[in-house]
Amino acid sequence: MRRSRLLETLLLIVVCLSVLAVPGVAAEKDAKEDEDAAVPKIKDGEAQIVKRFKDPDMWIRHDLWVETEFDTDGDDKLDRVHVDVTRQRQTDTEGLKVPVIYGTSPYYAGTSSPVHTYMWDTRQELGAEPPERGEASPVKRKGERPIISKSFVKDWVPRGFAVVHSSSPGTGLSQGCPTVGGENESLAPKAVVDWLNGRAKGYSTPDGDEEVLAYWSTGKVGMTGTSFNGTLALAAATTGVEGLEAIIPVAPNTSYYHYYRSNGLIRSPGGFIGEDIDVLYDFINSGDESRRDYCNCEVRDKEMRQGFDRVTGDYNKFWAGRDYLNHLDDLKAAVLMSHGFNDWNVMPEHSFRIYEAIRAQGVPARIYYHQGGHGGPPPLKMMNRWFTRYLHDVENGVDEEDRAWIVRENDERGKPTAYPDYPHPDAEPVTLYLGKGAPERGTLSAEKARKQGRETLIDNFSFSGEALAQAVWTRHRLIYVTPEFKRPVHISGTPRLSIRLASNKPAANLSVWLVSLPWNTSRKAKITDNIITRGWADPQNARSIRKSEPLEPGKFRKLAFDLQPDDQIIPAGQQIGLMIFSSDRDYTLRPDPGTKLTVKLGATRLTLPVVGGADAYAEAFEEPEPEEDDESDSDSEEEESDS
Repeated sequence: MRRSRLLETLLLIVVCLSVLAVPGVAAEKDAKEDEDAAVPKIKDGEAQIVKRFKDPDMWIRHDLWVETEFDTDGDDKLDRVHVDVTRQRQTDTEGLKVPVIYGTSPYYAGTSSPVHTYMWDTRQELGAEPPERGEASPVKRKGERPIISKSFVKDWVPRGFAVVHSSSPGTGLSQGCPTVGGENESLAPKAVVDWLNGRAKGYSTPDGDEEVLAYWSTGKVGMTGTSFNGTLALAAATTGVEGLEAIIPVAPNTSYYHYYRSNGLIRSPGGFIGEDIDVLYDFINSGDESRRDYCNCEVRDKEMRQGFDRVTGDYNKFWAGRDYLNHLDDLKAAVLMSHGFNDWNVMPEHSFRIYEAIRAQGVPARIYYHQGGHGGPPPLKMMNRWFTRYLHDVENGVDEEDRAWIVRENDERGKPTAYPDYPHPDAEPVTLYLGKGAPERGTLSAEKARKQGRETLIDNFSFSGEALAQAVWTRHRLIYVTPEFKRPVHISGTPRLSIRLASNKPAANLSVWLVSLPWNTSRKAKITDNIITRGWADPQNARSIRKSEPLEPGKFRKLAFDLQPDDQIIPAGQQIGLMIFSSDRDYTLRPDPGTKLTVKLGATRLTLPVVGGADAYAEAFEEPEPEEDDESDSDSEEEESDS
């Protein structure tokens, strides 16, 4: 009996071994095991969704507090920032180590409302002390532990990354004070990256001593986020922290001066007229109620109010400290920058100025631009390849690909066009000159005409820029228009205006729009149909944005400044219009109407970056060659077919 059972067992083993020896069966088994393996998988240069990582019920979620190297809330203890973690269960059960996608924000715990009640009143004279603004309602913190945010989780945890969030200092359950661009906003995410690499301490409570270790982390971290969150990704990278391998900032604010000022002019971000840096402070101040009075006093009422200069708009030490262009020396994380060319909140110069600088430093850098407004990350495939390359060390070719990816006007955001770089390498400056025509439309031409004289506009903030651009006759703006294009014109880069003007008052706003005409008033008009780009400047800052010099009424002053960068193809049938006016009601202060600005046309010019340069621009006014008629060939083909 025993011998029989032994023989049966041996026979079964032999059969199993013989089955496994069959190549097809063995390969099928190996493939099944590979499919079910709880490890990150890379295919075609991208991290793939792993079957055993897909079920959210099998994820581990927990939170902790990471100790920083600063004390900003005045309690004589190092501030700790609140962190949450979402990771695969196998990081506990199977010893799996994974890279991290990390996002940090001041918004996760909620914001103050209604915002309009504590904005600055823009109805004031230039150079005057502004009227006091209203008090903000205290932020009522929202959210429950351990989840700070659910962003990124569904995209990245199934692909084998852990996802980490943190509330920035002085927001949510993070200790410290919000500073809106202060040093602690760079050092806080640095501390989290250090914790993920075992160099900083994490604790299970905000004040306790029970440590939490990131034993499941490979130490390689990628950061991303939009707007303020994208700013903080860049801020962390400027510290040069080891382990932060790659960042994808989306529409990041890279300089608070450039966000709230423009060439010496006090200017609001689009959609938030009257906002300034202290307003944003109140908007995000969701931290510990017991420390808010201290933070309000030290940060908002001292540092900000004494530094931001809402009278002259000059660039100073306060703003320089909140300009990340001044802090790039230690940055080494690979940067994929993303922005919209029609983002009039965080304007497209914010991304370009950083991209241009780090590219010159030799840091791996790519840029993705779309034609829309605020926000808009790159396609997930592009982000996946970026993070896979730098968090998994996979040579997937992103290093050799084109540097710039731009969504063309009629294309979907997920289908950008690749270009060697931005601006387009074939773009060359084309100088355009003004010809008289006020109060109607003057001319804008590559040929300079003599004795065009002077033309004057009268400031009146009650007229919107859109209304002024469409007006046939008005004294509240000057506008100069090219002939109609017969062929498309591709603009790529940063237009620049050099202007000589005089004011009848010691101070004046100067606003400039580049528009595409005729204006499309259809409800179906695209965001690219009318406004090409814009710019603002203070004539008092003609020599330097660091020092205002009051205008001497009637005396001409020359200044030159950049408009916002752009990449746009102006179609045949359109014209480019350069519109010069004073107060831009949706962006600038609104002084009493009546200020007169006089422009010397012969000393004013627009430099336009045109792909193909002067030759391409000249050809744009030539009738296209008629398409060749292949009728004879068609006839012969038909005859052959009939025969």
